[in-house]
Amino acid sequence: QVQLAESGGGTAQLGGSLTLSCVGSGFDFSNYPMSWFRQSPGKARESVAGISKGGAYTVYADSVKGRFTISRDNTKKAVYLQMNSLKSEDTAVYYCNAGSEITYSSGSFRLTESHEDEYWGQGTQVTVSS
Repeated sequence: QVQLAESGGGTAQLGGSLTLSCVGSGFDFSNYPMSWFRQSPGKARESVAGISKGGAYTVYADSVKGRFTISRDNTKKAVYLQMNSLKSEDTAVYYCNAGSEITYSSGSFRLTESHEDEYWGQGTQVTVSS
């Protein structure tokens, strides 16, 4: 049975930090690019950050660049999202995703990874309060 179990959500102060964790089971974790998405009330789900299968390449939404860091540990089948300098607009339900396409580009180098199967976690609420 495939499962993505998220943890670490909660309430943080404006300018504070939170770290989200997601542990996968039931699938070949190291063979999937991993991503974090988020969804606020009345808005579409959006990609926040992605990381390649081996962890060498990361991509971020412009809105979180320089503040959020995605990382993974394939030995633990886990992916993390370190969120710093939190803003009110970061308030959302955050979802862990396995398999969604990510594209990394730098200069003439371009890497695209995806998997034919795609899985989602149940979501974890992040609320930034002032």
